Amino acid sequence: MLADAMATVREFLEKINIDARLAFDEPLSAHTTFRIGGPADAWVEPRTEAAMSALVAALRASGLPWVVLGGGANVLASDSGFRGVVVTTRALASIERDGPVVRAGAGARVTELVAATIDASLAGLDFAAGLPGSVGGAVYMNARCYDREFADVLSAVRRLDRDGSLREDAIERGAWAYKRTPFMGGGEHDGSIVLGASFRLEPGDAAALKARARELEADRRAKGHFDHPCAGSMFKNDRGFGRPSGKILDELGFRGRRIGDAAVSEKHANIFVNLGSARAADMKALVDSARAAALEAFGFKLEPEVVFLGDFTD
Repeated sequence: MLADAMATVREFLEKINIDARLAFDEPLSAHTTFRIGGPADAWVEPRTEAAMSALVAALRASGLPWVVLGGGANVLASDSGFRGVVVTTRALASIERDGPVVRAGAGARVTELVAATIDASLAGLDFAAGLPGSVGGAVYMNARCYDREFADVLSAVRRLDRDGSLREDAIERGAWAYKRTPFMGGGEHDGSIVLGASFRLEPGDAAALKARARELEADRRAKGHFDHPCAGSMFKNDRGFGRPSGKILDELGFRGRRIGDAAVSEKHANIFVNLGSARAADMKALVDSARAAALEAFGFKLEPEVVFLGDFTD
């Protein structure tokens, strides 16, 4: 059955003619910040927006399972991988400046975008220094840290609409909330793919911005973000709980807890890490145990930031 599915995917991709890098039986552990995950039947990296549009149109018509992946942050891929096509935005990585406006492709690394804006003496994105992942993922999830979020400086988003058309929309701030965006379902943007974004920034002092970036990166290091492969914070914070998710898990004794090589950081209870050879099943079990403990002790339903990709039923 698995061989048949793989053959179907390979046949499909060999029939379409697009400008893209193709790989088969590609390990997702090589493409996620957790460094966890089995193989995808196919990995496709379109080099242009036109290629992305043609690929997505063909996939939608084919009925094959497919998913879009950016920088691989906030993603836990299953041990069995993904049966179907993983499309990545990584080749759409341009960064351009027009005065105070900076435009970045979805595949650009957030760290590269932040560095480019600081070098140009533009302030506004320095809060994201050291943030893993891609611009597309950060926009899609409205990434937030240090009391700032991407929607604070976004001016427009370029997207591939679900009808196949390319659009660039000005941001309507009211449609964006804490780690919520119009792309997460339920509205006209549902099913869209983020291809790029524009940011309106302010003049700043490069030396001061670099110092601030170093300070934030040092804080991330102190919290254990860089000690082992991880996805940053595992759970969203909910103001209704009265304290951050990390504090809740601390109270429940989760700091340092582990299942196999899947562990909760010794430095911060909301950072789950891969100590070396963690299995996705063990990481998911650790996440589930934390959620169950918080629900039983306090009635809190912790909401993961991490997306679970693939089959976790076994």
